[in-house]
Amino acid sequence: MIYILFLIALFAIEIIYFKIANRFNIIDKPNERSSHSGITLRGGGLIFYIGALGYFFLGGFQYPWFFAGLTLITFISFADDIRPQSSKLRLIIHFVSMGMMFYQWGLYSEPWYFTFIAFVFCTGILNAYNFMDGINGITGGYSLVVIAALWYLNVYQVHFIDNEFIYAILLALLVFNFFNFRTIARCFAGDVGSISIAFIILYLLGCLVIKTGDFSYLVLLVVYGVDSILTIVHRLILKENIFEPHRKHAYQLLANELKIPHIIVSLIYSTLQALIVWGYVLCRSFSYWYFSGIILILSICYLIFKMKYFKLHKTVFISAK
Repeated sequence: MIYILFLIALFAIEIIYFKIANRFNIIDKPNERSSHSGITLRGGGLIFYIGALGYFFLGGFQYPWFFAGLTLITFISFADDIRPQSSKLRLIIHFVSMGMMFYQWGLYSEPWYFTFIAFVFCTGILNAYNFMDGINGITGGYSLVVIAALWYLNVYQVHFIDNEFIYAILLALLVFNFFNFRTIARCFAGDVGSISIAFIILYLLGCLVIKTGDFSYLVLLVVYGVDSILTIVHRLILKENIFEPHRKHAYQLLANELKIPHIIVSLIYSTLQALIVWGYVLCRSFSYWYFSGIILILSICYLIFKMKYFKLHKTVFISAK
């Protein structure tokens, strides 16, 4: 019953937010780099933070340093959705937030270079998650698969977090997907959604890796990871500024140049990640070999796809000029 009430409360809060966003014109206007054509409410992903906050109060104020970091990074991301903020300010807040998360992990008792590596890795994941949020359903669908996988691992393999926290995030994702995972989205996640859910996933994944010492669990993010890293490499080859918005991710080519519906593309990414996780669970006895093999296979598929279809993007880009 408490889960049903929590779900109803999240739905009510999301609907109230829609009214506020509409009143104060918190919207996403498409531009030449967008994968959508209509004006849509922005910031619906705030519900991820609301779900986490609900757990924090109902669950006895566990993981306070993590929640302090989540609050800071959510605040600056939401502020950026309303009005663009200084990139330096955002970077400082991101680093402070990650520093709080690392303290919650107990990372500072390890050699200093562990913290340095964690900063680089987490910064990359946060930005990758933000850049991958470009079509209906992809952030919500993909995150639902990852969080569900973390729930399974927490229950059936190794307990690393209070399960109630995962339930709260799953319910928040269900609410968001109800409004976003559709042909005409009622809302977009915004930076507040993509950054906050990435921060939450990073914390959960970090707890799991630290508990087990097994870095092969990063396979839970391998589909996003391969697309993001190889797209960055591609843009560096093209001598582009990798920090500027673009339309060169594989999912963007699928949605924009090949005209595959957003929902289908999002389902492809989510289903592919789910199948990879299923295979990982079955192949736990040689997890690192499996992880390496998946990276290799996805990378080859990415390269073949880009060599075949990137010319369509170049044609559209030149004609747009």
